[in-house]
Amino acid sequence: MMMAWLWLVIAGLFEVVWASTMKLSVGFTRMNFTLLTILGMLASFILLSRATKTLSLSIAYPVWTGIGAVGAILVGVIVFGDRLSLMTWVFVVMLLISIIGIKVTTGH
Repeated sequence: MMMAWLWLVIAGLFEVVWASTMKLSVGFTRMNFTLLTILGMLASFILLSRATKTLSLSIAYPVWTGIGAVGAILVGVIVFGDRLSLMTWVFVVMLLISIIGIKVTTGH
């Protein structure tokens, strides 16, 4: 069961990678970043698929998307200089709490 959670976390991190490299691909016009986007997507989906062999989809998918969402927000702010309002940060924290809550309440 622990390996499934590890696969899921890594899959979520690859979701952050492909989302970030997709932006850097400038509409898929920069081939190096386009290739990294595709590789990141493949890795993310393959690892999500491995995780769902053990974890239920109703748990794995929201955690995967949550990791990707929070990670993309952090990359946007840190790397791309995005600005978020205080209220937006409140919701980001609530999303993070929700992801942790899903993990904690699954009993795995």
